[in-house]
Amino acid sequence: MTNPDIVIIGSGIGGATIASGLAGSGASILMLERGELLPATPHTRDTRAIFVGGHYRPKEMWREAGGAAFNPGNYYYVGGNSKFYGAVLIRYRRQDFSEMEHYGGVSPAWPFSYEEFEPWYSKAEQLFRVRGALGEDPTEPFHSIPYPFGPVPDEPPIARARAELKGLGLHPASLPLGVDIDAWLKDGKTGWDAFPNTGTGKVDAQTGPLAAALADQNIKLETGAHVEYLEASSDARTIAAVHYSQNGTLKKVTPKLVILSAGAVNSAAILLRSPSPNGNGLANRSDQVGRNFMNHNSSAMLAIDPRRRNTSVYQKTLMLNDYYLSDGKGGRPLGNVQLLGKIDGHILRANVKLAPKFALDFMAGHAVDWYLMCEDLPDPESRIMVDGKDIVMQWRRSNMQSLDGLTKVMRENFRACGYPIVLSRPFDKRTPSHQCGTVKMGDDPATSPLDPFCRSFDHKNLFVVDAGFLPNSAAVNPALSIAAQALRVADHIRKTELVA
Repeated sequence: MTNPDIVIIGSGIGGATIASGLAGSGASILMLERGELLPATPHTRDTRAIFVGGHYRPKEMWREAGGAAFNPGNYYYVGGNSKFYGAVLIRYRRQDFSEMEHYGGVSPAWPFSYEEFEPWYSKAEQLFRVRGALGEDPTEPFHSIPYPFGPVPDEPPIARARAELKGLGLHPASLPLGVDIDAWLKDGKTGWDAFPNTGTGKVDAQTGPLAAALADQNIKLETGAHVEYLEASSDARTIAAVHYSQNGTLKKVTPKLVILSAGAVNSAAILLRSPSPNGNGLANRSDQVGRNFMNHNSSAMLAIDPRRRNTSVYQKTLMLNDYYLSDGKGGRPLGNVQLLGKIDGHILRANVKLAPKFALDFMAGHAVDWYLMCEDLPDPESRIMVDGKDIVMQWRRSNMQSLDGLTKVMRENFRACGYPIVLSRPFDKRTPSHQCGTVKMGDDPATSPLDPFCRSFDHKNLFVVDAGFLPNSAAVNPALSIAAQALRVADHIRKTELVA
């Protein structure tokens, strides 16, 4: 397919969902994915292989600004990072679409309101078959239709934790999840958080929207197709060609529309590597491509009671947003608290190298494991750059006071719930799983590369649809917001580009 109507680069949440939104349009669509299908092997449920051995981590290295290399937690398979995600499909809160004051500065507004976006959230929840419950979380924004399925059930130790938090006057709520728990457990008694999905247990980009898209015979997927750069037309107003390598061969495709959905880091890198008259990459009149990189400020927290075993298998069914809009005392926002998938001694060993295994097993067996997530604010100097083919990350964390505050208040809460030992450890740059903001949308081409429909202001046939478009990171998982915007953009493309 050398001259398709549309090329979509990447098969993660953004690329797969926009493909599903364009299915049935009659357009010929070629999807280019640098990875391959994730194979089903014994490693898929082996915590030692995954978390200690790093079996699925990529071979590539990124660099910090200044030169230190690190191995990123970015995954290259059909379905992208979603093959390993925690399947949390939560909406931004309504307030996240407006400016919000944080301890570290101001979170910017979106170029449109929650009310305008809400129908697309509902469509995305249906597409990803989300399991959830309304009426439990006071920060939950308006839903025009309910979740398609009821929530994944709490296991007994988690039901107890829910009751303990309620006893403090807090409002624990069911996590909205894209998980068929019966199908997941049928293939193995493990959690799904950070485990690869090779069956139908998780509704990820591949098993959800991509499967629907590929039912259209006009949509084709090529794997092992690593996009090197985009080529602009002679007048630089459009993208003329996509250049990619496959099996050691350089190839070129010349579509009418290009949709870049390689993930916030790699989409920015592709644009920055692409030849341009001024040498700073494509879609970059604003000099904002690669800038405003955000990656949630987050910590793991273990609430441990040596007297009680946690017999949960999957655990990840609960969240707490009591500190999302304020610190609980009239101060500024802190963030979201949600359960991690159940850890074991091997998972702890990946982060605590010297402790004896029996001690790690005991700790894991008596812990309820939580994830604390706070908003990282956009900063033009927090950025993704390229040095030849190397990706260089200059992450300047912001708003750390919120994470400190959330850590303190949750430590107090868990101790009040009867957990005498509460340990926490922040995540670092090796886990860019919530990467966003590098090719942001906005109303002004002087300050944003993309318009509110994710079209490049500089190249009328280029759209960028992945977490890069997000103007803020909020303090919730971004997957559902990416999917909802992808459906919105697909509808816009149908109406403006594919009309007869």
